Amino acid sequence: MAQRSSSHRVAPEHTHPDEVPVLAALAALADPVRIRLVRDLAGSPEWTRSCGSFDVPVGKAALSHHFAVLRGAGLVEQRDEGPRRVNRLRRAEFDARFPGLLALVLRPDPLERTPSTG
Repeated sequence: MAQRSSSHRVAPEHTHPDEVPVLAALAALADPVRIRLVRDLAGSPEWTRSCGSFDVPVGKAALSHHFAVLRGAGLVEQRDEGPRRVNRLRRAEFDARFPGLLALVLRPDPLERTPSTG
């Protein structure tokens, strides 16, 4: 009997930080939306933030692209829980590969322009 196709989406592929060149890590962190995602994840317990829970100024397709870049750089791990795709920042693994880089990204930058100060 033929197997019916499932409505389940394909699980995302993850790159371990040990396999990421420094330029790929820096490129992933060079985008303001991705920095926002990383900062929001850093301030949230693991596996509690679904992709749709982030307040970023991009559509669903662009958000999926940003998460794909972060996964490819070894920064984010995702898994499906029912209809939701939840995320965790791979902080320990990324810190082991690039010591201090996430600390710099997560530190408030007084030169950043925000809507209230911009």
